[in-house]
Amino acid sequence: MDKLILYLQYPFVRYALIVGVLIALCSSLLGVILVLKRFSFIGDGLSHVAFGAMSVAAVLQLTNEMMLVLPVTVLSAVLLLRSGQKAKIKGDAAIAMISVGALAFGYLIMNIFSTSSNLTGDVCSTLFGSTSILTLTPGEVRMCTVLSLTVVLIFIFFYNRIFAVTFDEDFSKAAGTGTEAYNLMIAVIIAVIIVLAMNLVGSLLISALVIFPALSAMRIFNNFKAVTICSAVLSVICAFLGIILSILAGTPVGSTIVAVDVAVFLICYISGSVKGGIAR
Repeated sequence: MDKLILYLQYPFVRYALIVGVLIALCSSLLGVILVLKRFSFIGDGLSHVAFGAMSVAAVLQLTNEMMLVLPVTVLSAVLLLRSGQKAKIKGDAAIAMISVGALAFGYLIMNIFSTSSNLTGDVCSTLFGSTSILTLTPGEVRMCTVLSLTVVLIFIFFYNRIFAVTFDEDFSKAAGTGTEAYNLMIAVIIAVIIVLAMNLVGSLLISALVIFPALSAMRIFNNFKAVTICSAVLSVICAFLGIILSILAGTPVGSTIVAVDVAVFLICYISGSVKGGIAR
């Protein structure tokens, strides 16, 4: 405890906790929607697209990678969600194609054109998360805070419409709800969160932030609102504990957060099974 209190006195630790908790909160809110819409792995696909875009940005030596990474990821999210149910290539196959293609393209670009002396380390950090979460500047923390709070406010303000579109898109469209606009909004929000989360857990582990809290909550509750709230609470707790454990034990931040998420899921799974057995 003394060691923890000592670390919390450093600004970089507080910045990491703030950003990690906010990203986890937003990821959990979107995770419930994506799991119910059968798009659980869209986070994985978009994270690989972001990896490819980051590779191009690194080769072009752009001072602000966000200027390229965010628009490319947003465009990919829109295309995936708009065409997932209509195209000849269905949503899961499209995600798999884009995911593998972007990952291979990004790694190829980095190998051919990169001037880095530590290519393997750069790729590993991008895929599994890096220590940049512990070197955040106040400006980056403010940007993440604004974007995260915007996502939360949008989710709260449009909760009823998002609920309707998630469960029965055809009925919502027949009732006059602009489903295309809401799907577009969801796609943009997903892309923003994916880009923000890459520094926290890396492109290969982002899906864990999206999937595990939602699935954990679904093992305990059956109500959409209860699942959403529980998912958010579990995600925030897991991110906080993961970052703290990572700092104290010297383990990778992203992997530690995911490990805590897995442990919580197992606890919820067992609790849900026991609860179901008692109910029967």
